[in-house]
Amino acid sequence: MINNRNKDYTNIKMNNKQTDFVKKVFSEVPTTYERTNHVLTLGFDTIWRKKTAKIAASHGGTEWVDMCTGTGEMAAYLSRLAPQGTNVSAVDLSSEMMAEASKKLEAENIKFFEADVKDLPFEDGSIDLITISFATRNINLNKKALVKSFSEFRRVLKQGGRFVNLETSQPPSYMIRKLFHLFVKLFVKQVGSRISGSINGYLYLSKTIPKFYTAKELADIMYQAGFQHITFKRLLFGVAAIHQGTKL
Repeated sequence: MINNRNKDYTNIKMNNKQTDFVKKVFSEVPTTYERTNHVLTLGFDTIWRKKTAKIAASHGGTEWVDMCTGTGEMAAYLSRLAPQGTNVSAVDLSSEMMAEASKKLEAENIKFFEADVKDLPFEDGSIDLITISFATRNINLNKKALVKSFSEFRRVLKQGGRFVNLETSQPPSYMIRKLFHLFVKLFVKQVGSRISGSINGYLYLSKTIPKFYTAKELADIMYQAGFQHITFKRLLFGVAAIHQGTKL
């Protein structure tokens, strides 16, 4: 028992260190974050976020939350699609990113919360819709931690509430997957670092993308967190995917 407890304590320390690292990385890039993403994805990130927002908004409800909102792009798209009487909130761990989002989206009716997704400031069963876009890799400290974060999403969702996830993925085709990983290795680190000025940030990005889950593996993680009726749609030969799950 002592060894197991020590092991758990070590894992907690390692997870906290990784969370602190991710938080530091994003504190370095708020003003260049969106522009860098647009360049690195050749503009596809904007297309995919808008597509995901439309899918998410179609499920209705009056309480919507965008997790790990960064500079608030997805929250803004949701706000513009939200019917009258819908409350849109945005959550992020980085105060610097939240400050940039708040400044940029001053005219939007969005409530901002600085919080860790593993401990959300919302009551059980109070949210109709949760979205997260291109940030699931950042809360993927390990599979167990990701299941825990997704379980926290499920906790705050109402019965019948939806979770919509947009993230990079692994193309099913071996050749396309290898070309995608080569693109990430050669282009993301070099160009991202130059535009943003953050070497660590885009070195981190270039390392996490090739290691992330396949669409089927991520669907299984959502299932382990308690979601049902899970579906996914691959984008651009599978380099990204939109996942949906329901709390029953």
